[in-house]
Amino acid sequence: MKRMPAEWEEHKATWIAWPRNEDDWHDKFETIPWVYAEITRALTRSEFVEIICCDNNHLESARECLNFHLVDSSKYRLHILETDRTWLRDSAPTGIVEDGKLAWIKWRFNAWAKYSNFHNDQNVPDLVSQVSDAELVTPLRPDDSTQVVLEGGAIETDGLGTLLVTEECLQSDIQCRNKGLTKEGYEKVFKESLGISRTIWLLGGCEGDDTHGHIDDVARFTAPNKVLLAFEEDKTQDFHKVSIENEKILKNSIAANGKPIEVTRLPMPRVIYFGDERLPASYANFYIANNSILVPTFNDANDRIALNIIAEAFPHREVIGISSIDLVLGFGTLHCLTQQQPKV
Repeated sequence: MKRMPAEWEEHKATWIAWPRNEDDWHDKFETIPWVYAEITRALTRSEFVEIICCDNNHLESARECLNFHLVDSSKYRLHILETDRTWLRDSAPTGIVEDGKLAWIKWRFNAWAKYSNFHNDQNVPDLVSQVSDAELVTPLRPDDSTQVVLEGGAIETDGLGTLLVTEECLQSDIQCRNKGLTKEGYEKVFKESLGISRTIWLLGGCEGDDTHGHIDDVARFTAPNKVLLAFEEDKTQDFHKVSIENEKILKNSIAANGKPIEVTRLPMPRVIYFGDERLPASYANFYIANNSILVPTFNDANDRIALNIIAEAFPHREVIGISSIDLVLGFGTLHCLTQQQPKV
């Protein structure tokens, strides 16, 4: 029997990749390693952190930055592997438990069917598998037996067989991951690879998301049958109508355990642009660590409201806000850059 654990279940470690692609952050790249050092400092208060660096110089630069932030060196480990980007939620494998053992699902990563530089990132699953001494499993499409293209940010589970995804990400001709793969085909993949028995298809994702509809900016399980839903109240924004439809779908859905889903609205921060580029700022991109929740904040009045809502959803974890005004320039924040290694 195989199962994809919920993110709130215990981790053995969190995987991240030290930032290296300056183009992802425009002219503000120099600030990003310091943001990562702060993220690592917060994570090591909960669990061990595995950090991927591109080469020895990159590794030493990361170590220096972490030392400046007084991060306990016994709480993290540095690895060398050439990468293209830092978004391990999508390039790293997805952890599952099968017959009491850890295994990793190796999706094919193609940079969200948008960018051309992703070939180094395709090697990340092999390193994760090697370091964790766990099997790497490659899921195949049921219609043509080719490797399934998918990213971890496109799937969200309650750990009990329910999965959330969006039609915008997996059924659109724009940035199409698996041309011709139907909902039924995806659901068969989810069942066989992740142990999913109920897939709920939301309409779409938030504006500015260059992944074209990842679920981790939109809806997150906080417990069985409980979902925090990013909801745009501003009627002038396109995401407002999408939010309404997403909420309707969730409220009319039944989880794999046969119970209805309780939905709590999570506000959106102010609209953030960098020049002409709309950025995907969303509080839903939080990361659940063993003892804490890391939440992106955006120097906005809704920061406090979002932190309080998330704190109510996770009363036994410390909620830590991480300023993500610069981080989101890379079109992702805290959940996008982390990947949990389940503890078995």
